[in-house]
Amino acid sequence: MGYIIAYLIVFLLAATPFFEAPAIIPVGYVAGLNPYLTSIIAFIGNVLTVLLVIVFVEAIQAWREKRRIKKGKPEKTKKSERAQRVFNKYGLPGLCLIGPTVGSHLTAIIAMSLSGSKIKTAIWMTISLVVWCVGMALFTHYGFSRLFENNDVTNTLRDFIENY
Repeated sequence: MGYIIAYLIVFLLAATPFFEAPAIIPVGYVAGLNPYLTSIIAFIGNVLTVLLVIVFVEAIQAWREKRRIKKGKPEKTKKSERAQRVFNKYGLPGLCLIGPTVGSHLTAIIAMSLSGSKIKTAIWMTISLVVWCVGMALFTHYGFSRLFENNDVTNTLRDFIENY
């Protein structure tokens, strides 16, 4: 039962904006979860909420604009200017592939405001999350595993999950 709850937590964290699936995979591994199953569950959680953002992007953009005006923030931020430069240089694929480093949900909103195509944005964000999740699963399994093979933190987390 403890592992089911642990994988549910992985799903919920990956679905939460700014907790990206690639960042959750190593955490799941340290907790004693299978990195590949963790990757799949984290990917599903992250991609579902990114697709929801893409579907409801107009409402989200209107809410963000109203909030920006209320707080008196400038129209252009450093992040939006950087995103514009990446988009101009590499296009939608480049923006989406670099997206999980700054937040896939925010990247989806920016990509939609720059390209306007929901289908293309959804496809490239999905591809990006697949690449990042597979890469992080491989890194976690083959590289990261040596750091946390048998230490007290890993053993404590695994015991907690197994006994919960």
